[in-house]
Amino acid sequence: MLPDIYTRTLVDNRRGLLAWSIGTAVIGLMYAAFYPQVSEGGMAETVRTYPEAMREALRMDDMSSAAGYLGSTVFGLLLPLLVMAFGVTFGARAVAGDEETGYLDLLLAHPVGRIPLAVQRFAGLVTGANAIALLVFLGMLAVRSTADLESIGIGEFAAQCVHLALLGITFGALAIGLGAALGQRGQVLGISVGIGVLTYIAGNLAGVIGADWLKYLSPFHYYIGGEPLRHGMQWADASILAAASAAMVACGFLRFDQRDLRS
Repeated sequence: MLPDIYTRTLVDNRRGLLAWSIGTAVIGLMYAAFYPQVSEGGMAETVRTYPEAMREALRMDDMSSAAGYLGSTVFGLLLPLLVMAFGVTFGARAVAGDEETGYLDLLLAHPVGRIPLAVQRFAGLVTGANAIALLVFLGMLAVRSTADLESIGIGEFAAQCVHLALLGITFGALAIGLGAALGQRGQVLGISVGIGVLTYIAGNLAGVIGADWLKYLSPFHYYIGGEPLRHGMQWADASILAAASAAMVACGFLRFDQRDLRS
């Protein structure tokens, strides 16, 4: 009987997915709830005394507004790094982890091709990233009134969370594509984390070091550069993230289909 790899992926990873979703949402809500203290406690004035380069790098120019505060802290720093970590760890384990443990041989003993198997693994990753973003979105709506975040519309929150999901999917696509091509989980983790750190730095510090063009190589720029919390869904940026994800998994899966898994 043909195994449902997608369902099996979600079932096998249910505890991890639940922990990532709840943990990410809780961290986001904790910092979002601090906004009234920041806006009323003079922190915004203190931030204005910071060096301009630092404020630009951390998006701290407008900490007095809800969109500025969340765009700098919650959605600008904490949550994108968390979803990047989720995408990298889940993606590295999805194919390369199975290959290292020998579980991949067991799966491929059933009448299922390599690419359909990898696609269903990736579909599980996409579901996980969307679950995290959905829980963050619902949490933000729950505290929107009590945390004085009503200046941000529901549509803007939804747009930012869609971008958050796409960021997680992008790094997940990088890791699962590399894992399918290389078959070594440790190597995939190292490369993916390294790329994540470098692109985060490029996305935030490109202007500071006088190399503004570097930000266009960073997924983080397309994630938040258009400021969805202020301007809503950025369709061009979202399309770039989606296209990059599709390209990475396509290249990785094609290599996976041709590779000698015994080597």
